[in-house]
Amino acid sequence: MIMMIMRMMMMMMMMMMMMMMMMMMMMMLMMMMMMMMMMMMMMMMMMMMMMMMMLMMMMMMLMMMMMMMMMMMMMMMMMMMMMMMIVVVVVVVVI
Repeated sequence: MIMMIMRMMMMMMMMMMMMMMMMMMMMMLMMMMMMMMMMMMMMMMMMMMMMMMMLMMMMMMLMMMMMMMMMMMMMMMMMMMMMMMIVVVVVVVVI
């Protein structure tokens, strides 16, 4: 009888141990999964940030180009006006 009880106890202990092991494994897996998810999220965020930065840079470049073009146009207009004035003056003087 005592032996039987002992055996039962042993069996129970073994079962408990097994359960504990299983739980631990599950926890480890869960942790790993969480870590992976976090890493992925971080990577995605980084990528998004990079893309945004690139877009901003492109926009800035475009703006700069537009400004330059405007400046050039203004300069050309001024030059044309000056030429016209000179021509008018010359014509008046000749007349």
